[in-house]
Amino acid sequence: MAETVLETSSLTMRFGGVTACDNVDFKLQARELRCLIGPNGAGKSTFFKCVTGLLSPTEGNVYMRGDEVTGWQPHQIASLGVGIKTQTPNVMDSLTVSENIWLAARRFHSVIDSNAKVAEVIDRLALGSIAKTDLGQLAHGERQRVELGLVTVGDPWLVLLDEPAAGMSAKDVERMTVIIEELLTRSAVIIVEHDMQFIRSIARDVTVFHQGAVLMEDHVDAVMSDQTVRNVYLGKKA
Repeated sequence: MAETVLETSSLTMRFGGVTACDNVDFKLQARELRCLIGPNGAGKSTFFKCVTGLLSPTEGNVYMRGDEVTGWQPHQIASLGVGIKTQTPNVMDSLTVSENIWLAARRFHSVIDSNAKVAEVIDRLALGSIAKTDLGQLAHGERQRVELGLVTVGDPWLVLLDEPAAGMSAKDVERMTVIIEELLTRSAVIIVEHDMQFIRSIARDVTVFHQGAVLMEDHVDAVMSDQTVRNVYLGKKA
């Protein structure tokens, strides 16, 4: 049986009288990909923030590899070997791509190992042509790939990605799909995403959020063909 790398039990987050995340039970296995979908305000982003430590849940528990991490800060979660990519990453625009990735690598590796890891990530993500370019000069799709490099250079066993395909061109999305497929050979991955074409191309199992709770959890084909999901969350064109 595959190892459960992430689990939440009755996870709840309230903001005053609003319940943004309502009693969510969730499990993710080693090297599993799970996409979280739902309209704005459905609770998926709040769930993501509770898991990554950006929010401390009102009630419930978060476990990683069997250890409780409820309420831990993002840097504590990352120290376990978890890669987190948020919509507002901590990058340095005045440094080159290589320098940004090297600084991320040094959190986990020695100087010698960091140099090797940077070279490996640059090769894997096809960043060689822009490796010496300042991050602030890059196009959006290139920045997204670099940010993924910052997340993966520490060899995480769990990767949490918040809208990795947002604002990307079709070519960039295709490249991101290949990168994530390769990442799944080593890591479990959770993706919060609105781009349904991207979801179709990459997802296996999908968790649908509605009003803070899990509405449906199934293979992507079953989710996409479910009439309630199509009408209420994805729209009739989905």
